Amino acid sequence: MDAIILKQVLREYNTKRNIAINEAEKRKFELLSVNPKLAEIEKELATTSIQTSITLLNSNEDEKHKALKELDKKNKKLIKEKNAILKQLSKSSDYLSPHFECKKCEDTGYIEENNKSVMCSCLKQKIFNLYYNKSNIGNLDRENFSNYNPRLFSNKTNVELYKSEISPKENMELLKEKAWNFINNFDDPTEKNILFTGNTGLGKTFLSNCIAKEVLEKGKTVLYQTAPVMFDNILDTRFGKEGTNIDLIDNIYNVDLLIIDDLGTEKITETKISELFTIINTRSLNSNHKATKTIISTNLTIEELFKVYSSRIGSRLVGNYRFLRFFGEDLRFKTNVGALIGRPQKNK
Repeated sequence: MDAIILKQVLREYNTKRNIAINEAEKRKFELLSVNPKLAEIEKELATTSIQTSITLLNSNEDEKHKALKELDKKNKKLIKEKNAILKQLSKSSDYLSPHFECKKCEDTGYIEENNKSVMCSCLKQKIFNLYYNKSNIGNLDRENFSNYNPRLFSNKTNVELYKSEISPKENMELLKEKAWNFINNFDDPTEKNILFTGNTGLGKTFLSNCIAKEVLEKGKTVLYQTAPVMFDNILDTRFGKEGTNIDLIDNIYNVDLLIIDDLGTEKITETKISELFTIINTRSLNSNHKATKTIISTNLTIEELFKVYSSRIGSRLVGNYRFLRFFGEDLRFKTNVGALIGRPQKNK
């Protein structure tokens, strides 16, 4: 990782943390100055916090347990009184606290884990976005479930054309349901990865972005790569090309959610096939100690995947991935759709 970029990002974190703290102090000053009782409770809470620290340092185990129990009881009573006053004033219970962007690390970028200071998922994601994702998941404010528009999909069945007895609209509703199931069971090691198949312009990237946004909001990390770019970057890293990021391969193996878009559009070589097998295999093995999930999107059919990438990869996909097929009309040619698949159309 580039130390200069990390330093720059941490400066940004420090700035937004200070802004949150200063804004909280301003809210506190304005509210406490006109509410003496609330000011008194805040002062008592601060005193209780100091007393707790002193007790932890200077008491034996028996005294410590008893004293901490009393202090905790007092603290809870004060907080209850404080929240009651804030409610009367139509303020939220955290009104006087800093409103940090990330509650896990409080905008420091780091958390304590197993008695060690480690990078928070929010900082990891910031680095991923700078290094890898770039424009790939830059459209999440538009491409998300709130902008999903079922009217874009035909409700007409065509068994001969689509090889299905349901309509594209019904199929998309089923895909959406399975996507939510994937999101809600993300940490379940038995929940399978996803492989989207289907022609271009049917919503594969849109649904991938919908899932990415929800997973990010769970505090997970997401790395989004098109297959051609990903394989080129991996090979550049393997061969030590100047300017490559040495953390790339490790991040591909260990990021919470890896999205590989457009698999099959890269120039196929034995080396890239070998890299793909390693990625699929390594991330599947991760489930023994960490939930890592993968979404692969491709225009290839299942039969073509076996033919292009060998039965060794095909069998891994069949065993560890849920195949979800898209079909219907190319949405890019629909009137008023433009670049945003979820934009509602006007009734005609």
